[in-house]
Amino acid sequence: MSTTLDDGTLAKPKAAAAAGPVFGILGSISFAHMLNDMIQSMLLAIYPMLKSSFDLSFGQIGLITLTYQITASLLQPMIGFYTDKRPKPYSLPVGMGFTLVGLLLLSVAPSYPVLLIAAAFVGMGSSVFHPESSRVARMASGGRHGFAQSLFQVGGNLGSALGPLLAAAIIIPRGQYAISWFSAAALLAMCVLIGVGRWYQANAALLKPKARHGADHAALSRGRVGLALGVLAVLVFSKFFYLASLSSYFTFYLIHKFGLSVQDAQVHLFILLGAVAAGTIVGGPVGDKIGRKIVIWVSILGVAPFTMLLPYADLFWTSVLSVVIGLVLASAFSAIVVFGQELVPGKVGMIAGLFFGLSFGMAGIGAAVLGHVADVAGIDYVYKLCSFLPLLGIFTVFLPNLERPRRA
Repeated sequence: MSTTLDDGTLAKPKAAAAAGPVFGILGSISFAHMLNDMIQSMLLAIYPMLKSSFDLSFGQIGLITLTYQITASLLQPMIGFYTDKRPKPYSLPVGMGFTLVGLLLLSVAPSYPVLLIAAAFVGMGSSVFHPESSRVARMASGGRHGFAQSLFQVGGNLGSALGPLLAAAIIIPRGQYAISWFSAAALLAMCVLIGVGRWYQANAALLKPKARHGADHAALSRGRVGLALGVLAVLVFSKFFYLASLSSYFTFYLIHKFGLSVQDAQVHLFILLGAVAAGTIVGGPVGDKIGRKIVIWVSILGVAPFTMLLPYADLFWTSVLSVVIGLVLASAFSAIVVFGQELVPGKVGMIAGLFFGLSFGMAGIGAAVLGHVADVAGIDYVYKLCSFLPLLGIFTVFLPNLERPRRA
């Protein structure tokens, strides 16, 4: 007798339980995610150097992020949709190759247009990596989908936290050419992903067409599913538009408001991104146990009091509040991705690509818009304006109750 797993796959209960998560594969894609996002956050961390070297405005800085993020966001759902039908196990190392090309180009870019081209290559690499890696995480989850997504995503968050530190220690003192040293990280990631591709190909049976959830999804009409996806999109907008103000401009804010050096500001950014990593690893397993809708409620709406206090805090409380904001806000994303995958069973890559792509797009648009706002009204005003975004978490009330909490 067989039962239906959370993603709709029919499997024998004893076999599914015995298999459990494939930790070697989950660890490999999490490690590759760390290297990939370390490169991405390194790009963000060297903005002060690029601003000075190329005499850029805040608006031009935002356009670099927009180019990278939009390239990734537009391609990710398309690649996810394509690979749902035609799986490509070795697309992961190929995608990382695009990141490698962008990195090398960035290290020798002589002008602002070349910087934009380099950012586009890095975005193309991410457009392949994220939906395919998310699919592998679900394949290797052993039914613990929230846990697997969190483990996968936390690698990216750790990389995002390491990037600014490495940029401050290696690139800022030596200049633009030192960016090429990070090509070793991209090459290492390609080697790891070749091994993941072998496992992916050998376990292609896990990608057979899924059955519907049955009772859990039978009551949801297509319109209700569309509404729920729209609500998730609003929540992603709220989360990543606000995070764009932190990832792209937090160092500028600290330098302007508190007179910190670039290196000291990078340390604060590292602490913030470390809190984001911790929040990510907590959100998925908690969602598996108590329900993903509850995690989304607490993560988005619950962070609003702290974001509203941040613009009026001194340096000490700015550090404390940024840690709380990063920790709480980050816990939502793995819950959002898995919630979306359960809304539309059998479209794992498309949904992962949609939400990763949407998160990239919102971050990119946010960086460009907020850069313009900073040029016009000042960097302080950016944080006062963005502090109200988490209030959009109230729309979580329109999400259906899909899952029964997982029992230990």
